[in-house]
Amino acid sequence: MRILTTLTYYRPHYSGLTIYAERLARALVARGHQVTVLTSRYDRRLPAREIRDGVQVIRPPVLAFVSKGVLMPSMWYWAWKNIRQADVVHLHLPQLDAAYIALLGRLANKPVVITYHCDLQLPRGFVNYVANQVSHLANKLSLGLADQLVVNTMDYAQESAILSPYLSKIYAIPTPVDLVSPTEEDVENLKQKARLEPGQRLIGMVARFAAEKGVEYLVEAMPEILRKYPTARVLHVGQYENVLGEEQYATRLKPLIQQLGDHWTFLGILDDHQLSAFYQLCELTVLPSTNSTESFGIVQVESMVSGTPVVASNLPGVRQPVMMTGMGCLVAPADALSLSDGIQKVLEQPQRYRVDASGVVGNFSSQHIAGEYEDLFQRLLSSRQPLEKRKA
Repeated sequence: MRILTTLTYYRPHYSGLTIYAERLARALVARGHQVTVLTSRYDRRLPAREIRDGVQVIRPPVLAFVSKGVLMPSMWYWAWKNIRQADVVHLHLPQLDAAYIALLGRLANKPVVITYHCDLQLPRGFVNYVANQVSHLANKLSLGLADQLVVNTMDYAQESAILSPYLSKIYAIPTPVDLVSPTEEDVENLKQKARLEPGQRLIGMVARFAAEKGVEYLVEAMPEILRKYPTARVLHVGQYENVLGEEQYATRLKPLIQQLGDHWTFLGILDDHQLSAFYQLCELTVLPSTNSTESFGIVQVESMVSGTPVVASNLPGVRQPVMMTGMGCLVAPADALSLSDGIQKVLEQPQRYRVDASGVVGNFSSQHIAGEYEDLFQRLLSSRQPLEKRKA
């Protein structure tokens, strides 16, 4: 099967959406399919074409950035060229180009599948407001054109003002999760990298330094946590410098983080072995996301696979891993006091939240998820074949 996947950002960009798309693309290639990713050349240093892990990646040039979106005048040409060669067109939303790509897919009579990751909610400001409205319009147009919509959870779809009108063609497929088993050397190397000391109560966070991730609420919660647990320390994994569209947010928060001193450490982006070691070292991880830009949170399941409980915001979709496994607790979004209380609950009785969740998390492997997409694609392709051919 020839699968064309389109999304705004792909590796080496780092976000939950790009991780999802990359894991799925690699797993589909491993199952014998041909996958082409059409994305943006958001950094001019990136090659216009390359093969990454068996996946063909094509990057049209970016003319301009609009908040976190991009303008690519040549995208329509590359989309049409590759749609004609594909069996299935698979779009990841939010994506400003989604509407006309979905239309081109329909004109070429190719099945159009959309994986809807989240409602876009950018920070205040005129440019962000315009970008939000354009994104919402593109989403609605493309959702109407799609043959099938995929979401992480029906919980999120039912609560989304954008998705709720399309519930009849929505299908839930969990997010793909892959973790390697860290060696003792991996663990020791990370201990040295983070300069860990005995007796520290480690609170992990895996997130870009972005407003919707709720970093500020963990910062505000730390003084209260430190009053009861003076050795508490946050290990923050993920991009924290030069995050696209988050410059003002970072400028406002970093002085507050500096006041926490050694109680907050940025580790940057970790490789797979370091990330697995990180989850094992932490006593708990947090996902204090603030709005519907977060629809699930891959990092929760990664943490749970490692046996580490999670404190997460009680938001549609985001709450599902904790509700499914019991491995952690839910807190009010955008509420530092509630977050502090949740973290302290887990620190007081960590064993209470460490349960065997293997029966649940096994459904999140990339190969399992790729199999579900494969079945979906095949079903849509079969429905497009002439009746005589299907009978044969």
